Amino acid sequence: MDGIADMGGTEGWGPTHPPRRGERVFEEPWQGRAFAVTLLSQRVAGYNVDAFRHALESLDRAAYLDDGYYGRWLNAAERMLTRSAILAPGAIDARARNLRGEHVEEPPVPEPARPDYAPTAPGSLRTVDVEPAFATGERVRATDMSPAGHTRLARYVRGHIGVVELVQPAAVLPDTNAHFLGENPQYVYTVRFDSQELWGPDAEPFAVTVELFESYLEKTA
Repeated sequence: MDGIADMGGTEGWGPTHPPRRGERVFEEPWQGRAFAVTLLSQRVAGYNVDAFRHALESLDRAAYLDDGYYGRWLNAAERMLTRSAILAPGAIDARARNLRGEHVEEPPVPEPARPDYAPTAPGSLRTVDVEPAFATGERVRATDMSPAGHTRLARYVRGHIGVVELVQPAAVLPDTNAHFLGENPQYVYTVRFDSQELWGPDAEPFAVTVELFESYLEKTA
């Protein structure tokens, strides 16, 4: 899906700032707790990392941007727990209102509906019994698609031509894994795109490298 998370190549966000010297991992104590809560929620809900990313990208603009980086993690954690029926819709809001002394009725705890999912091996790398479809130095085109579900194919490279720089090991395909439809492992390719191919002749000349799954690519004529 083309959600708010797919921001690569869009304008109006200002410059990217390099990390500050001595920068802390968490600026505020609550951010560390949010990080821990999200990891725990992923396990409790029975989600994998791709399903978590899909929960993030399906947030609306306010939930993704206005609450900051770890705020969106909390919003995604709530979405995971609600989708798995660990939490009832509105349960967190009701609990927060009660903590403020409003005395509202909290929704009943639903019957859990965790996805029936178990990885075939640790991590995301897998072995496949076929040869890579593309070779180093080959010109390829990123497919021009707009799927309804999760994908890691960034919008700004879709339909554009690049060159394979590196053939990487096969890995679990996020597009299916995020929806618990199988791991469908595929080779991953580092593809180099020219900036003017992506953004037109007036773009500053530089190269962009993107890691793309095999099904994201097609041969050029």
